[in-house]
Amino acid sequence: MARNDYNPDVLNCLANLSSDEIFTPPQLANRMLDLLPQELFANPATRFLDPCCKSGVFLREIVKRLDRGLQPVIADRRERIEHIVQRQVFGIAITELTALMSRRSVYCSKYADSPYSIHQFGTREGNIQYQPLHHTWQGGKCVYCGASQGVYDRGEAAEQHAYQFIHTNNPEKIFNMKFDVIIGNPPYQLDDGGQGASAPPIYHLFIKKALQLTPRYLCMIIPSRWMSGGRGLDEFRISMLNDKRIRILHDFPNSEDCFSGVDIKGGICYFLWEQGSSGDCLVVTHHNDKAIESRRPLLEKGYETFIRFNEQISIIKKIKKHGERSFSEYLQAGRFFGFHTKVKWDDDNMGWIQTADGKDFIRIQKTKDKSYNVKVYAHGGHFYIKHDDVPRNRDYIASRKIIIPEAGNPDSTILGRPRIAEPNSCSTNTFIVAISPNKSFTEDEASNILTYLRTKTLRFLVATRTTTQHMPPQSYQFVPMQDFSHPWTDEMLYEKYGLTEEEIAFIESMVRPMD
Repeated sequence: MARNDYNPDVLNCLANLSSDEIFTPPQLANRMLDLLPQELFANPATRFLDPCCKSGVFLREIVKRLDRGLQPVIADRRERIEHIVQRQVFGIAITELTALMSRRSVYCSKYADSPYSIHQFGTREGNIQYQPLHHTWQGGKCVYCGASQGVYDRGEAAEQHAYQFIHTNNPEKIFNMKFDVIIGNPPYQLDDGGQGASAPPIYHLFIKKALQLTPRYLCMIIPSRWMSGGRGLDEFRISMLNDKRIRILHDFPNSEDCFSGVDIKGGICYFLWEQGSSGDCLVVTHHNDKAIESRRPLLEKGYETFIRFNEQISIIKKIKKHGERSFSEYLQAGRFFGFHTKVKWDDDNMGWIQTADGKDFIRIQKTKDKSYNVKVYAHGGHFYIKHDDVPRNRDYIASRKIIIPEAGNPDSTILGRPRIAEPNSCSTNTFIVAISPNKSFTEDEASNILTYLRTKTLRFLVATRTTTQHMPPQSYQFVPMQDFSHPWTDEMLYEKYGLTEEEIAFIESMVRPMD
């Protein structure tokens, strides 16, 4: 009879709570623990905190390492384990369910005072707490996490997602002690009722609270979207990029290289922050089964954003040497004409579109006539509106413009399909708008700009500036202005900027062709 030695780790088999509360596989937890000085696990005084426990995997793997590291100090294993779980590992769960799971992973019992627990505490919680809290509402938002009152002000039986660690001004009072290491995988965002499209991020609040505790080391895994800012992350992005205490950063542009089967737009990263240290960061970029290392500042001199790949830096430097203005000077934000994206239809022909400020709806119709004669490009098609009902910048209705979908695909073609918006047209918030300094592009200029927008080079430069599907005008910061009296191809751009074969191959590998 064949012997079966397969003994799977149950924490590898757990389904994620949601796309925003993702369980950490044991292998990934251990790669993060490997970043720490390993002598921490040989010191009986080292204290560890996971402020966002889900499965308890970080604490469980820490206990294993302490069990091995403290053998020379505490020879008796029972005494050693009791010391570890009682004095060295602490956790704060994000829900009641994850509290039970975490205790089961660490104490071998969902209740810490159970006879089945590896150490019988005097309370059910032990050192893995869960305290159900309510949001504190002000102006329809939680003052601590920004949750929408309309979504989360619900009955006692429903999960509140008011996480204990960030719903306090004094996180140090939760355990009343100092921690050497804070490590974890925090919730990523809060549902706002918009099907995830505009859900506000929350992971940065866990990092801010952790730093408030002044640990020796902080190690967390979070979405890489912070690198581009936006959605309330601008201040956090600036502080992270300028923090010389971030010693190591592992970046996964494709989240599935880190979390198998989990697609997080913009990717995932984890980092090690060390109190009292300073200097360049070891950046490890994981791409196409390769780990590319470089030691450099997170914020390169002369740039406003984090550059993920070394090849991107060399290419941008070659382009910058030409001293050309940025193509972003042509671009206007999506609400240039004063429209939101929300449209309501009364019948087969007549409807309403919301203004950008959200205060009003304007009459529209699906067919053109003498009154409704301005074409409005919108998501999924177009409709018509009266000229004088366009809320903003009516002087540009008569111009020939370029419109580009603001939402792109950072993992493939980068940009949505750009198009020429003919005279007597405008667009909704779905598109950013390229406007000529001469008020209107000629037919040839508009056509030649389209050839430029479709090049892999331009789309590569846009992807360098953003990690999300949103491509506002500032995403085009690194895109240089060109002479649009003629069309452009990638081959022309490669030659103009003197790119090497390796740099060209990198661009070609990163960007798919655009039909």
